[in-house]
Amino acid sequence: MMLPVVEKFVSINGEGAHAGELAVFVRFRGCNLSCSYCDTAWANCENAPADTETPEEIADWVSATGVHNVTLTGGEPLLHKECGRLIALLMEMGCRVEIETNGSIALDGLAASEHRPVFTMDYKLPSSGMEEFMCMENFRLLDCHDTVKFVSGSMEDLERAADIIQTYKLTERCHVYISPVFGEIDPADIVAFMEERRMNGVRLQLQLHKFIWEPSRRGV
Repeated sequence: MMLPVVEKFVSINGEGAHAGELAVFVRFRGCNLSCSYCDTAWANCENAPADTETPEEIADWVSATGVHNVTLTGGEPLLHKECGRLIALLMEMGCRVEIETNGSIALDGLAASEHRPVFTMDYKLPSSGMEEFMCMENFRLLDCHDTVKFVSGSMEDLERAADIIQTYKLTERCHVYISPVFGEIDPADIVAFMEERRMNGVRLQLQLHKFIWEPSRRGV
């Protein structure tokens, strides 16, 4: 059972309900989508340099960091079935495990497992070019610990996000965030849209790591 790891590091969590907290990040190679604004495309191609590690090796490294928040990301980590074993090991160590997933892969298996991670799930809006691949059944599997994130780059994206949030009553089910595509939309315009639509329970979130460090920097 081997996993292709393109990078692992300790930093702050830049997004989600635990933004600003220290976290361990493990990034896996490969993705089944190709979003127009992807900022980790370098990790998605099949020949991206990666170290193949067992779940046990990764868990040992995480343990050595002394940090208890763990984010598994990519690419798309759920392309790798071995992630289930890694999640179990990490949770047995007392870690809070968060999976950053792109919304296209069914979550039912992990959601029903004994070792259920926290899901931070994207919904890909029109400007991503990937909306047709979204797995809508995932919404019913989310709970109060999970997050749905809408990365928005246009007013069309915001309109679609508002429609999805209302249709699936997401603010009654999980955390809901709207984030701007970096450099494509003014966050003030998102705030104005939220105010106009009275989007109670929805939060604007900026990617903290892109303001602390140079936006394209890796390992942060």
